[in-house]
Amino acid sequence: MTPLVDAHVHVFTADLPLTGRAWTKPETAFGVEELIAQMDAAGVTHAVISAMSLLADPNTYTLEALAAHPDRLRATLDLDGRVPRAELERLRRVGVVGVRWQLRRAPVLPDPADPDVRALLRAVADLGWHIEINVEQDRLAGLLAGLCASGVDVVVDHFGDPDRTHGYATEGGQALLRALDTGRVRVKLSAAHRFRVPPAVLAAHAARLLRLAGPERLFLGTDAPFVGTAQPTTYAAEIARFAELVPDAAVRAAVSAAAHAYYFEEDRG
Repeated sequence: MTPLVDAHVHVFTADLPLTGRAWTKPETAFGVEELIAQMDAAGVTHAVISAMSLLADPNTYTLEALAAHPDRLRATLDLDGRVPRAELERLRRVGVVGVRWQLRRAPVLPDPADPDVRALLRAVADLGWHIEINVEQDRLAGLLAGLCASGVDVVVDHFGDPDRTHGYATEGGQALLRALDTGRVRVKLSAAHRFRVPPAVLAAHAARLLRLAGPERLFLGTDAPFVGTAQPTTYAAEIARFAELVPDAAVRAAVSAAAHAYYFEEDRG
């Protein structure tokens, strides 16, 4: 069976406390069993849970989800450089594949020269993990430069936040396109429902990234359960949208196969 990987989802329960800087409040819970049910209905075989910035504790329930479905789920967590190496190794064994930096609206970006950040980046590289980043495009260039210089793998969320008017013809957009040449940067075609542009514009962004990165370094993601979106959608609709973004079925299969290899096929020891 050809895998179909949703590389960007969130899970949470109604009783999980929100952080003080939460920019919205989920209207309903979206537990792991609901995720699995929707995956099954849409023919999705695997998914990657992204650490959710709204939650005061973004990791505990995610780890419970990994334990419940170890063959179908992987996750990135919200971690810092003070986590002991033995704990990081344990997290790797249970299905954690990276660290997510959710930096949209963050007043200060991580500084790769900071000792704690340096320690985290070294650990990420040693573990074969990646740093997943979600940040506004106008702050992307400097962040990418520091991460690429550190030698870690980077996965950029949500198309790299292309400008609504200028697309990738901005400092941050050009930095992203150049970073693809390093071979260590990947991009998620995720959260398509959040972009208030015509579908053809988003498809053109996807095509450009595909030309530069190839199917091996692009991932498809829904951003389920679509918290805080102004454009209501469904899981099935977002899975169907993959065909709009990448019309060639063979290329979509190659994208999903690459995601499966990257997130699920490495020996975790």
